[in-house]
Amino acid sequence: MARSIDQQIATTQAKLARLKERQKASETRRKIIVGSVVISNALKEPDKARALAALLRRAVTREVDQKELVGLMAELDEAAARADRK
Repeated sequence: MARSIDQQIATTQAKLARLKERQKASETRRKIIVGSVVISNALKEPDKARALAALLRRAVTREVDQKELVGLMAELDEAAARADRK
């Protein structure tokens, strides 16, 4: 039996919603991977730690986000300070 136009639209909308969900998950995974690489690299290289900390201080403006980054900022500042002590 042939499906009605409304059924076809509903099926297509459901497929589109699943594709959008997959796209968002992919974007999230990409951000996590890039963030992980950037952070681990910055913690090993003082100049990069200093640059990342400066970027985050400039770019992260929401208080709730700043609170989330307190520990990371301390680690970056410590990594940058290691170069100053040498």
